[in-house]
Amino acid sequence: MTEPLLLALDPGTGSCRAVVFETGGRQVAMAQREWSHRALDGVPGSQVFDTEANWRLISDCIRAVLQASDVDAGAIRAVSTTSMREGMVLYDKRGREIWACPNVDSRAGEEATELVQNGLAEKIYRQGGDWVAITAPARLRWIKRHQPEVFGEVAHLNMLADWIAFRLCGEYFTDPSIGSSSGMFDLAARSWSPDIIDICEMKPDAFPTVLEPGTVAGKVTQQAAADSGLKAGTPVVVGGADTQLGLVGIGIVDTGNFTVIGGTFWQQTIGLGKAMIDPQSRLRTLCHALPGQWMMEGIGFYCGLSMRWFRDAFCDLEKLQAERTGTDAYVLMEKAASEVPPGSNGVVAILANLMVASRWIHASPAFVEFDLGDPSGSGRKECIRAIEEAAAYVSYGHLKVIEEVTALPCDEVVFTGGASKGVLWPRVMADVLGLPVKVPKVKESTALGAAILAGIGVGEYPDVATAAGVVADFETTLDPDPSVHERYEELYTRWNRIYDGELALVDQGLLKPLWKAAGT
Repeated sequence: MTEPLLLALDPGTGSCRAVVFETGGRQVAMAQREWSHRALDGVPGSQVFDTEANWRLISDCIRAVLQASDVDAGAIRAVSTTSMREGMVLYDKRGREIWACPNVDSRAGEEATELVQNGLAEKIYRQGGDWVAITAPARLRWIKRHQPEVFGEVAHLNMLADWIAFRLCGEYFTDPSIGSSSGMFDLAARSWSPDIIDICEMKPDAFPTVLEPGTVAGKVTQQAAADSGLKAGTPVVVGGADTQLGLVGIGIVDTGNFTVIGGTFWQQTIGLGKAMIDPQSRLRTLCHALPGQWMMEGIGFYCGLSMRWFRDAFCDLEKLQAERTGTDAYVLMEKAASEVPPGSNGVVAILANLMVASRWIHASPAFVEFDLGDPSGSGRKECIRAIEEAAAYVSYGHLKVIEEVTALPCDEVVFTGGASKGVLWPRVMADVLGLPVKVPKVKESTALGAAILAGIGVGEYPDVATAAGVVADFETTLDPDPSVHERYEELYTRWNRIYDGELALVDQGLLKPLWKAAGT
């Protein structure tokens, strides 16, 4: 295949992917490799991002897509990167990675608590838009305290999408969307904050140049070409953070649109024309990948992962049947759950709750209120629907908070990501939120967003809006059932009260939380 192609590299929490697109938006090839992040012995909450091993996995993905469908490396017009947010990499003056972590590293609990107690966490939040739980300020203080030799060697810092680009072209840079996820940005300026850098006792020259997404930052080096199979000299274009590029990939380029991206984590987002901060420190605000825009969001922690866990823990029959018939196990699970009425016959899933950035803690995972006298109506299929309803409740709660903070009423929802591939989950979303739900045709929207930026960098598209008009389209729109929504409003109120009761057991030390942020 020799027609112009665009390559997107997309590492997430649990895996990395390489995706090749035609300039018209058609996905040509995709390769994925799973990875995990080990903990340091004796360091609770720690997770290490293994740069050497993970670069090999990324290179494997690139080689796999180049071999698929006979993709000619010379047809790749440009490559761009995206990634999970908050994860970061530190380098010494020779450009060697000396420290790296993924987004969910939460070792810096003591340091985050200190930032809260001395009032600096609030100052950082007001300027940088995110709390200190899993961002760079607390982590840098942890490194200085526990690994002073590493802290003293730091010559460069960037984020994980930037690290991939560095491996490809040897240039240090970031963009506003993923750079701001460090918690070290001045949001209004869309660049590094001298005040927060000073709080972290870092040298300003350790922080890279901030480039706008779609800018050509360098070219694939001979070493990167040897590692990955890409052609040396291929342009490397600035990408951005995964959630923001997910919005780009489905053509959400105007402010005021409410979007739910249903992946491992769920993000409930709205685009803003100014750097607006939640005065109650519940949600977070980051720079958008679009110039002159910002994005406010709530996070549904592990909403997607919860379904994968249930599949692997309880759905061996569906997995076996899927293997025999060539069907996806999730399709079979949803088919069973579609027989269950709204409310899951009383079964309630306790998983993620609404985000409170300043105190982010979740109840212990649980299902409650089984009817032991009715096993056929109170079992696995009810749990599957209850998982979907719980994720929708989190989305509904975040929608209400976003409308409160921004004073922007939302009249429809765009639902994308892996969860939107189902039949039942979009329907549950429409009925819980009480709004029309639009599902885009392209579900790999984050990778497509990176590919769009790659195309802009080499002149395939003049701008994001034009590109979106070429590649983005919607598959269906689901209207809510008013009577079902009314029922779900009652169930949502009940779910909140039950969740508070379950969370109290965590606060009492009787149960372990699903997850607890550093400093909470």
